[in-house]
Amino acid sequence: MFRSRSGRLTLVPLDQPDAFTDALWSRLRREAQEAYAAAPMLAPLFFDSILNQPNFEAAVFHRIAARLKNDVISLPLIVRAFHRAQTADPGVGEALKADISAVFERDPACERLIEPFLYFKGFHAIQAHRLNHWLWHNQERDFALYLQSRSSEVFQTDIHPAARFGRGLFLDHATGLVVGETAVIEDDVSLLQDVTLGGTGKEAGDRHPKVRRGAMIGAGAKILGNIEVGENARVAAGSVVLRDVPAHATVAGVPARVVRTATPDEPARSMDQDLIELSYASFTWTI
Repeated sequence: MFRSRSGRLTLVPLDQPDAFTDALWSRLRREAQEAYAAAPMLAPLFFDSILNQPNFEAAVFHRIAARLKNDVISLPLIVRAFHRAQTADPGVGEALKADISAVFERDPACERLIEPFLYFKGFHAIQAHRLNHWLWHNQERDFALYLQSRSSEVFQTDIHPAARFGRGLFLDHATGLVVGETAVIEDDVSLLQDVTLGGTGKEAGDRHPKVRRGAMIGAGAKILGNIEVGENARVAAGSVVLRDVPAHATVAGVPARVVRTATPDEPARSMDQDLIELSYASFTWTI
């Protein structure tokens, strides 16, 4: 689904994935042609990244590789790794399409599909992690760790290659995101900048948070330990979460407490972070 800024909806049936991919690719190419006409000095960016690419997935792989390449790892090396991952696991390509759609739907600053594709480091960091995760689980851990380190330099995120990500993720701004080794982020989650999904110390084993489907994590939130943020829950900006967050609840504060037990459905999609109507006097501890 695409939501135009005029309010008009263009729907592609979920049971027609090829049609959805064609719609993405056609729109992206049209926007690239329009961007080239408006800014011809950026021709290499538009042609190398989009107009000279054979399909949507190849274009994404090329763009991420172009940002990660350096004197140690070349662009073709990274592109080939992406294609190996997609061939072995077609879910890699399906997830990136869900992710870019999530950005376009949820970010009010995103007017064109070409913007997250070319410029938004949150989208790029997630796709780099998808490759790193595949490499980690396919006997290429040094390659995964090197790309993870390189991704940290370029995108200002620190995501362990073993962390498990769902589809339809939106990472807004991205700077400062930290995700630990045993963390899980399920489908349709939105996270803002400076979020930590970390441990509480030097414990080993399963020690990081599990963020369930549809949750929204506000800027600067710290979620620590092997705890669960429930489905469609909301964590307010700046909160420190040390206990489980019930499904559909809103938590806020240091330490975080439940301030609402019936958060509106799909906070990750609405991106509503306004807590002005809530009073700290009304906080109750999560049990």
